[in-house]
Amino acid sequence: MNRSPFSLRIFVADGDPDGLRIVERSNWIGKAVVFPRALLPKVKRREEFNQTGVYLLLGPREDGDGDMLYIGEGDPVRPRLESHYAQKDFWTWAIFFVAGPGQLNKAHVQFLESKLILRAKSAKRMPLDNANQPGEPTLSEADVADMRVFLENVLGILPVLGVHAFEQPRHEGAGRKSLVLTCRGKGVEAKGMETSQGFVVKADSQAVKEAVPSMKQHVRSMYDTRRDLIENGVLIDNGDHYRFSQDYVFSSPSTASAVVLGRSANGRIEWKDGRGRTLKELQTRETATLGSDYSL
Repeated sequence: MNRSPFSLRIFVADGDPDGLRIVERSNWIGKAVVFPRALLPKVKRREEFNQTGVYLLLGPREDGDGDMLYIGEGDPVRPRLESHYAQKDFWTWAIFFVAGPGQLNKAHVQFLESKLILRAKSAKRMPLDNANQPGEPTLSEADVADMRVFLENVLGILPVLGVHAFEQPRHEGAGRKSLVLTCRGKGVEAKGMETSQGFVVKADSQAVKEAVPSMKQHVRSMYDTRRDLIENGVLIDNGDHYRFSQDYVFSSPSTASAVVLGRSANGRIEWKDGRGRTLKELQTRETATLGSDYSL
């Protein structure tokens, strides 16, 4: 994905920061429309809803543990959103992406839908409500190139809007953030690092086979994260332990170490460098160094 700097213009159309928002990216033909479900009857008459686009529906899972996602396309988007308003209960807010008149057609958004579903399935960061994987339509070479650029812009905007379902770990540049740390315990060893996305545990890292009984009671969110990773194949059975099948981004070092160790864990202490220094020590040292630089 293109990592060049960019700016966003967010227009709060009704004056409510939690209401309808129109998001435009610098030097891009597309725009995002963000709105809560309750506003659909009121805002669906806007011109953007009558355009061809790809959309996301987001809301809580049935078990209440985290959110889920549905990805779709519409030509135009309005009838599809109206149908989901009547028939899909889980979603509480939506985002859709459109472009100027004539810029996107049915095949274009089918391509975007297919790629977004594949990306979300690969990242495994949020469960999908989609039952099937749609096939890719036949596009010309030029159209494929254009839609890949459109997709990159969509994927760049979504994290700014709080949607991280498509993010995959990326390697940072030089500096402490690229330092590989280790978490050990109960005969397992995991490798990870801090990045701008969160804390990344590396593929082939190990996690304990059984979580302690108190984990479910005292750190339920971490217990549920571990359970989900086992169910979706990020953690795979490797005999006496689990193995990470891919790099995976956690929201914090503590969640990462709790999943690895199967218990409540302070990730700032559990993750250490090759000299045995904890992440907390490294951060304290770095803060002190930055403070001395500013005092010059």
